[in-house]
Amino acid sequence: MAVSTSPHSKYSLDFLKEMPKADLHLHLDGSLRPDSLIEMAKRNKIELPSYTVDGLYDLVFKESYKNLGEYLNGFQYTCAVLRDLESLQQAAYELAVDNQNEGVNYIEVRFAPQLLMDPARGITFDTVMHAVNDGLKKAQDEYNRSDAVKREGKPPFHYGIINCAMRMFGNKGFSPYYTHMFQLLSDHKPIDVIKTAAMELVRASVRVRDEQDLPIVGLDIAGQEIGYPAHKFKDVYEYAHQNFLLKTVHAGEAYGAESIFEALTQCYADRLGHGYSLFSPDMIEDESISDKADYSRKLASFIADRRIAVEVCLTSNMQTNPAIGELKNHNFGHMLENRLATIICTDNRLVSRTTVSDEYKLALDTFDVPLKRLKDIVAYGFKKNFFPGNYIEKRAYAKQTLEYFDQVAHKYGFI
Repeated sequence: MAVSTSPHSKYSLDFLKEMPKADLHLHLDGSLRPDSLIEMAKRNKIELPSYTVDGLYDLVFKESYKNLGEYLNGFQYTCAVLRDLESLQQAAYELAVDNQNEGVNYIEVRFAPQLLMDPARGITFDTVMHAVNDGLKKAQDEYNRSDAVKREGKPPFHYGIINCAMRMFGNKGFSPYYTHMFQLLSDHKPIDVIKTAAMELVRASVRVRDEQDLPIVGLDIAGQEIGYPAHKFKDVYEYAHQNFLLKTVHAGEAYGAESIFEALTQCYADRLGHGYSLFSPDMIEDESISDKADYSRKLASFIADRRIAVEVCLTSNMQTNPAIGELKNHNFGHMLENRLATIICTDNRLVSRTTVSDEYKLALDTFDVPLKRLKDIVAYGFKKNFFPGNYIEKRAYAKQTLEYFDQVAHKYGFI
């Protein structure tokens, strides 16, 4: 089916907010409330470029960025304030509430615990994980006891946590934990220190999941793709794979389709984060690939056939890849044409100044997506997630949310 672009959407923002949604690519440290960031900074004596929301929007969290480096600049401030357990719990709680308020029923919150750890201050892997889970669980319990669920019949709210290892970090400045690790392993090559940290992360994730019953549902690898290919972390992903920890990989965000192939074949990826370059053969740098267009077509067919879901982050991609130009040029159109399982996500609600509903509105205002295809996209968010319960529970939850989608669609006159 050819997917055309359309300047006008038949879907109102009210409808998009009310329909059930999931966000499966959601960075905690990129999604703070700006006023809370200011409050946390003052409480922890962290210096910010501005102590007003408008000032932060002007100087740090902009509507558009020159490049990926400028986009990532704000994380130095969010990570700094989150090296405090009270702030970390508050941020997790508020993130869940913000999603609930726009009709998002399921979220998978991802972050790099080692960026936030400070063992000298007692901020360990375990305490970080419990602070985040306490905030999310508080929001979940409050919502699921509310009239919205009990009397209005809305689907309950659930969540999972995805832990990110970092592809790259230096010997100072990234976090107290990483600085300390470089000191301990001073005779090792930098890449070996990075891989050791990643293995420590996945081992700790499995331990806390199994022994402390926290809903750590997946592993991710984030950070600079160029120079740090996925295959370097194969052992880390094998450990996750052997311990039934599901796997997503930042792949094809700023590097060619060969990085996506590595994520699938070397890291057993169950989902792909971004996957933008899949339909940009000009981004392929592997000299052994002679027919780049054919390689992209075959890889796309492989992904579609196996229903490997792609976590699509439109605003974020536009901001980190200014060369895209207009949204109609985004490869989401090719993903639709090739029948890929796509999930609309935010990436970073603060850094990209967006919401799940806004991302849907952008997509549907730009691309002509009939109701059936829209329901498919919504369904992938509940069928391709890393739900913390068992498969039977996950199926029942997905069925409930899709039945609610039909109710909302009927209310707005679509069916």
